[in-house]
Amino acid sequence: MGRAKALASTAIRGVHAAREHQITIFERLEDLTRRARRHDPVAPAIAIFCIVLALSMIGLIVQASHAATTLPAEEFSAELKKQVLFRCAGLAVMLGAARLGPSGLRRYIPALLVVMALLLVAVFLPHIGDEKNGSNRWIDLGLVSFQPSELARIVIVLWIADRCVRLGPLVQDIKRGVAPMLALGLFFFGLVAVETDLGGAVLMLICILATMWVGGARPTHVFGTFTTVGAGAAVVAFTAIPYMRKRILMFLGHSHNQQVTDSFSAIGYGDFFGVGVGRGPARNFGVPYLESDFVFAQIGEELGFFGMLVVLGLFAALLWFGLRLVLSIKDRYDALATFGLLISTSVQAMLHVQVVAGLAPPKGMTLPFISHGGTSLIVSSIGVGLALGAARRWAGEREQVVASS
Repeated sequence: MGRAKALASTAIRGVHAAREHQITIFERLEDLTRRARRHDPVAPAIAIFCIVLALSMIGLIVQASHAATTLPAEEFSAELKKQVLFRCAGLAVMLGAARLGPSGLRRYIPALLVVMALLLVAVFLPHIGDEKNGSNRWIDLGLVSFQPSELARIVIVLWIADRCVRLGPLVQDIKRGVAPMLALGLFFFGLVAVETDLGGAVLMLICILATMWVGGARPTHVFGTFTTVGAGAAVVAFTAIPYMRKRILMFLGHSHNQQVTDSFSAIGYGDFFGVGVGRGPARNFGVPYLESDFVFAQIGEELGFFGMLVVLGLFAALLWFGLRLVLSIKDRYDALATFGLLISTSVQAMLHVQVVAGLAPPKGMTLPFISHGGTSLIVSSIGVGLALGAARRWAGEREQVVASS
């Protein structure tokens, strides 16, 4: 009888202990990783491809809606054709990049790094660089103009992935592993920051450090660098760059920005289901760059809260299937490069939404596949295409193994 009571008491204590155990965020992440892990990369790759097509079609509708109410009829027709051509070009580039994959560019990474550094310097050269709104971000080649900083972000991610794989355990060594990667990464960060494109520089830094962290670098090295460099960049921007000081003060509530206020009004005017495509009045009442830097506000006005949820859901699905794709690729370099490329697109979308929602200072960040601008669309297509190429390569190798057996 006494033994039965003791067993019952032990069981009760076990139940209470189980109830008192709190599931941590790390356990949640481990569970999420286990559920995301798949052995077949084809299914998540197809899902990512379909998500990008959906985002691109939404972008075409949004851009056509904006042009229809802000341009004369003859200019609208030309703009619509240009938007269709851009999206067809983006699809072609994505399929071409998928033929290469990260491994197809691996041997050319050192040469591409040199080219990117030269292009980032070339934005300051007369007759080549194209200054807009006080920033030297563009290279104008006549028929084509583009922002080299966006292409450089892809190349630096590929280089970081390659270095992490080559270093192996040495990636955790500060002198032989972390310091050389940080030196080159901060060199590119500085080139982009002095353009001045602090938003693009911060995005590049996040992609560099995230890829290093997943590649095996110590969290203290990664997060310590981000905190130090981020705080230093904020101090320099506040003290030495007047327009950045104004944006930071506005974000802190010490000044007023009519553009942000009007974007809030546009979102609120859209209510739940929006006022309808082509019926939003915000573009005609003082909201500049509504088709690019603040396009999420146009989505909120015309498609409402429902439309915003659809777009956010598509980007969340891109991140989820991107995680599944990374975990299904067996080659470490391809997997790490795929992670860096897809996190670049996801973080860019997050920063754009934060700016429109007033959670970050305005920084001129486009929404991938939706905002106006050929460079952003093409570069995002290259990044996603290379990630899909990693899945294509691994699926092809698996078919060869099955056929040989």
